[in-house]
Amino acid sequence: MQAKMTRKSFFTGIIAWFTTTLGRLLVALIVPFLTFLVLWRGYIFLRDTNAPQIVMAIIAIIWGVGGVVLLYSATNFVVEQMPREWTRRLQPFIFIGPAVAILAWFLALPTVRTLYLSFMNNTGFKFFGLKNYIFALTDRIMLEAFRNNLLWMIVGTGLSVGLGLLIAVLADRSRFEKVYKAIIFMPMAISFVGAGVIWKFVYAYRGEGVGIKEIGLLNAIVIGLGGHSQPWLLIPPWNNFFLIVIMVWLQTGYAMVILSSAIKSIPDEILEAARVDGASETQVFFRITIPSIQGSILTVSTTIIIFSLKLFDIVRVMTGGNNGTNVIANEFYLQQFTYNNSGRASAIAMILLLAVIPIMIYNLRQFRERKAFL
Repeated sequence: MQAKMTRKSFFTGIIAWFTTTLGRLLVALIVPFLTFLVLWRGYIFLRDTNAPQIVMAIIAIIWGVGGVVLLYSATNFVVEQMPREWTRRLQPFIFIGPAVAILAWFLALPTVRTLYLSFMNNTGFKFFGLKNYIFALTDRIMLEAFRNNLLWMIVGTGLSVGLGLLIAVLADRSRFEKVYKAIIFMPMAISFVGAGVIWKFVYAYRGEGVGIKEIGLLNAIVIGLGGHSQPWLLIPPWNNFFLIVIMVWLQTGYAMVILSSAIKSIPDEILEAARVDGASETQVFFRITIPSIQGSILTVSTTIIIFSLKLFDIVRVMTGGNNGTNVIANEFYLQQFTYNNSGRASAIAMILLLAVIPIMIYNLRQFRERKAFL
């Protein structure tokens, strides 16, 4: 009996100790560690097992979702074991912590490493100074890439936003608005590589001669009208404009949807009052509609400009950057994966990053002035 009471007192003392602050903190540290250990072992199992792919996919989905829930629950348990003041301070970080960690791991650290490699030689082991940046800013091919990106940024963005705005205004006045918008927006469902393959058939050229068939849609139309087929993608600088058409085809639907939503948010009373006062439709458009949706136009334009700066897929699929169509991102790809020069590739990547940052800063300032985040 006495031994039984001793054991009972012992377990009661352990339970009481675990209810103290120190005990709760110890448990709080053990639980996340065990959770991480279980998730890590599960990852090792999924990596090394030879199970069928469908089984692996199902297990990975269940394991991933369940692991995230378990990790959040364990982390929340850690915080709840702390004093109330610390719980109040730390609990919000449970939800933003993983996002910050992912951004730091997959964005901040690679950026720092890329900056470091941009000052190294092609192998990344010898300090090279500013030679990679001098190459990126003076080489003939790089200057051609900068010129082409500027062309994409100005012409591509202007046409995409302009056509999107025009279609948004005209479609809103039609009975078949939904049908027209669905057709215009449909290319957005196609990947950039898929769009490049589609338009490669449109611009296809196989020369002229006996037994040679023209398979390109554009050349077929030209021949049908009595003209001669042309190697559309081999004629600089016009081949750049033919490639920009693909970007306009893809991005016009996006611009149309955003701008159409902005136009619909304009109060009808303002538009009717302007018409009653004798304003023409042109005056209503330029003096009321455009100023009212200026924030949306800025957002759409910024998005498409950034896309045009880091454009890669279309050029890579259509021309590979040959015949005067090279762009910055494609040259980065060539330097890194074709020429194996990580130093030059890193310098090009940093220049591309620096080119995007001013646009983002301007965009954020405009949002702040318009109180877009309130």
